[in-house]
Amino acid sequence: MRPWRDPVQPGQQSVWDFPRPAIALPSTAHIGIDHAGTIVADSRRSIRTLETSHPPSYYIPPDDIAPGILRRAGGGSFCEWKGAAIYWDVVIGDVVLPRVGWSYPDPSRAFAMLRDHVAFYARPFDRCAVDGETVTPQPGDFYGGWITSHVAGPFKGIPGSQGW
Repeated sequence: MRPWRDPVQPGQQSVWDFPRPAIALPSTAHIGIDHAGTIVADSRRSIRTLETSHPPSYYIPPDDIAPGILRRAGGGSFCEWKGAAIYWDVVIGDVVLPRVGWSYPDPSRAFAMLRDHVAFYARPFDRCAVDGETVTPQPGDFYGGWITSHVAGPFKGIPGSQGW
């Protein structure tokens, strides 16, 4: 059962108007991730994925991620549209943020542009931002969307949303 939509304010999009199946689009938004005094990522060349009921996720090209900060993590997952994902730890000195990033080394044809780009969960970092606005992480432990003032929910991941 779908939830009632949150009201859409001027300048917002409802995530309920995002497509299903998901799509990927180039983005020129300024994406920034900071943690423990380190710039983890800084990009204006990300790829934004949109899917019904989810806030956008941003996939960052490897050249816009701090060198040597990523370490391959164990495990993986499968997306019905993007394919098989692998996970990444972020290592900053003695600080390890386990499995905070994911990528698709061999994505499906429709998502080929995601190849080798890395998306990150916002929750573990000191700050993740889109065009200077600090994001709120998508609810739940699995989903990696970034909520800004430009999107209206409700968002997949809240209690009771498993069946959406």
